[in-house]
Order: sequence, then structure tokens, then C-alpha cells
Amino acid sequence: MGKGKRLIYALVAIFAFLGVTFNFSLTATAAAKHYTELEFGPLPEVNLPKYERFVLQNGLVVYLMEDRELPLISGTALVRTGSRWEPADKVGLAGFTGAVMRTGGTKKHSSDNLNEILEQRAASVEVNIGEAAGSASFEALSEDVETVFGLFSEVLREPVFAQTKLDLVKTQAKGGIARRNDNPNDIASREFRKLIYGKDSPYARITEYATVDAIAREDLLKFHQQYFHPNNMILGIVGDFDPKQMRSLVQAKLGDWRRNPRLTKPALPEVSPAKTGGVFFVNQPQLTQSSVLVGHLGGKFDSPDYAALDVLNGVLNGFGGRLFNEVRSRQGLAYSVYCYWSPRFDYPGMFMAGGQTRSDATVQFINALKTEIKRIQAQPVTAEELSRAKESTLNSFVFNFQDPSQTLSRLMRYEYYGYPADFLFRYQKAVAATTASDVQRVAKQYLKPENLVTLVVGNQATIQPPLTRLAAQVTPIDVTIPVPQQQSQN
Repeated sequence: MGKGKRLIYALVAIFAFLGVTFNFSLTATAAAKHYTELEFGPLPEVNLPKYERFVLQNGLVVYLMEDRELPLISGTALVRTGSRWEPADKVGLAGFTGAVMRTGGTKKHSSDNLNEILEQRAASVEVNIGEAAGSASFEALSEDVETVFGLFSEVLREPVFAQTKLDLVKTQAKGGIARRNDNPNDIASREFRKLIYGKDSPYARITEYATVDAIAREDLLKFHQQYFHPNNMILGIVGDFDPKQMRSLVQAKLGDWRRNPRLTKPALPEVSPAKTGGVFFVNQPQLTQSSVLVGHLGGKFDSPDYAALDVLNGVLNGFGGRLFNEVRSRQGLAYSVYCYWSPRFDYPGMFMAGGQTRSDATVQFINALKTEIKRIQAQPVTAEELSRAKESTLNSFVFNFQDPSQTLSRLMRYEYYGYPADFLFRYQKAVAATTASDVQRVAKQYLKPENLVTLVVGNQATIQPPLTRLAAQVTPIDVTIPVPQQQSQN
């Protein structure tokens, strides 16, 4: 075949392809619908997978949930502990204890030995102690579970807290302290908690060079001995296992762990609002925009109005929410904007609104936030707003049960905090039953526009009009990092 014919055939093929593609595109365009015209079937009903709960003689609560989809097994132990119970002069102790429990090795296996065994089996054992709870977890192939669970049990029961690993964690913590003012949003979040709870509250205090230096290996040992007991723990295991064999494994590795007969549930730190208003400012001259937070002390998940407050969140937030439509889209005042009633399980959370805005729009942005908070108290939500908020809330509900491990984690958390096992289903029904009048009622009852604490992190020179337009007194906050005493002497 000559070059000319080959060229003709090629051109014919190209035009034929383009014709088919063009026709297909026209058909697809004609068939496309606006997102508001899309129709979806009803959400599937959510059911809890079968599980077994039992208690060992030493008081260890155990949940077992089979999941045969993959040859994997994972488990988590929730420990009744947390940074909120660490001494005020040793902030960071709880986190260090969790980290070095894992990295510091056990009485039978050094840190390197432990890492090597786990890496060979593509398994993991991790420990973390957060604000209100401690957790230790493991993941393993089904065939390796006996070995990995044995190591997991050692880490729980017999950590040695190697000094070299503590030194490393302390060095890393000091690096974090040195960098803590690098991100304006981090500054805003940290300082806002201090304004709401008080800088010395366990829910707001932060690590400093001095508190890190004050922590010794003996403190970690003492912290572990105080809280890590079988009768202070809930263990959940999910995956590909035979329940009888798993029950035997748990009994073999943890059943002879002695309970602490003198164990008492630690009292929760008291919470009261540190500030009930005021405008506060952190000057960061290098910034070209402001990070803003306004809010006040909030409530808990067990509030009878939690569902209605969550629907209120839906009215205010997200695409189509009042804040997005008014503050971002219509007024063009924000890169991001949000507003949340953010509860906690066993202590009051926060109500907060905020976002990021141009320096020269800071005052206008704050006024717009306050206007929307007052408007949801004064103007009933429309039927369309209520429907959108409830649908988005209920649609996201199913994602609480994406896999059995997520479901088991939720069950354990409810027992840990003393909530009923069907709490989430009660919440689901309450959301479905929420009315427009419920939303306005909780807005009036729980939101306190007159008590809003306002915090701005930004460039004082470029915030025009100035923050004094909001209040006669604007209180500066100094975020200078205290220098270690030893270093300051040098």
C-alpha cells in the first residue's frame, strides 16, 4: 500500500473516531442532570455485626467480633488514663509514657528485637495516651496472631522504659515546642482553648521546655503502674479468628495479670469558663491574612439536645450552609468559614465559629459571623435548610459503620465513657425527628452571642479597620516560647 493511501485511511479513521466521540459527547451532555435533579434510593439500614462480650476474673472487659473477609486480626485496649490526670509541672508525661512503652522494649524483648519480629511479619504494636484515654493496639496476619498478641501483652504488662528512648522522645518534644508558632491556625487553636478553659486547665495546658525537663524515667514507671491494670481496661479484637481459640489466647496471655483491688476511678478535672467575652489578639507581622476564632464553652454528647444541635451545625456549615452562602459566597469575606457545636463525652466541649480571611476584612468577617449566629436564633430555618441539614447528617451516619473494627471501637468507647451501647441509634432517631422549631430553640438556649470570646491571629499593621472597632479593649497575647532556665543562664 502506498504512502498516499495509508494517509487517506488514517485520516478517515481519525474523522470516524472524532465523529463517534462527538456524538457520544452530545448524548452524554444531553443526558446529564443538575445535581439537584439526581434521585437516590433510601439509605441502607445499619445493623451491628454480631459480637461477644465477656469479663475475665481479673476484671478485664473483652469484646470479640469476627470478620472473615481478610486473613487479618486487629485489637485495641482502651485504658482509663489520660494527660488530663498528669501533674501540672510534668505536662507531657502521659504522651511520653505511651510512646516509650512501645519504643522502649519489654522485659523479654529489646526495642530492636521487638521491631525486628514485627517487621518480619508485617505486623504492628502501637501505644498512645491522649487527653482522656490511653490506647494500645496491634495488627497481624491471622497466622501470626499468637506471636503478635504475645508481644502486645508484653508491651502492656512489662515495658522497661529504656532511658535512651525517653531521651529521644524528649528531644523530639522540644523540637515541637520550638516549631509551635510556625502555623497561625495552630496558634489560634491552642490559644483559644486557653481562653475558654484557662491556661492551667488540663484541657488547655501545653508542654514547655521546663515540663519536659522535669520528666524522668521513674515518672513513666509510676504513671504506668498507676493506670495499667486489667480492671482498668477494655480490650476489643476483630478479624479472622475462631472465637474459642481467641478467648483461650486472651486468657493465656492476660488472664494471670493481677487486678488492682485498690483502683479507683480518677475524678474528672472541673471545667468552668475562663473568659465570658473579650477580644484577644496574637500579632504575627509576617502574615497576610487573619485566623479567627469566636466562641464559648459548650456541652456534652449526652445532652438531650445533642441531635438538634448537630442539625444546627448542618444548617450553618458546608456547601449550601448559611455561612458558606452568606459570608463566603455573597460577601466574599472568607477563604474558609465554619461554625460548630463541638461536644465531648464527659466534659463540656466548645462552641466555636471561625475561618481565615484577608487582613483588611478581619473586622467585617467577625461581625458577619456574629450576625449569622444571632440570625439563627431570630429567624426560623426554612424547610429546605432543615431538609438539607438532616439529610447530610443522616447520610454521614452510615459511615460510622464502614467496617467491623470501626463499629467495635465505637462500642468500646461508649462503655469506656458510660454511654448506652445503642447511643448512636438513639441519636439517629433524634436527628430524624428534629424540627425547625427544635433548631431555633437550641440556638436560643445554647448559643451565647453576648459571651463570645474573640481571638485573632494576624498582622496588626494590616488589619484595617483595627480590632478596636469590635471592643474598646483588645488584649494582646504573648506567644513567646519560654527559654529553658539552664539555657537562659548561659
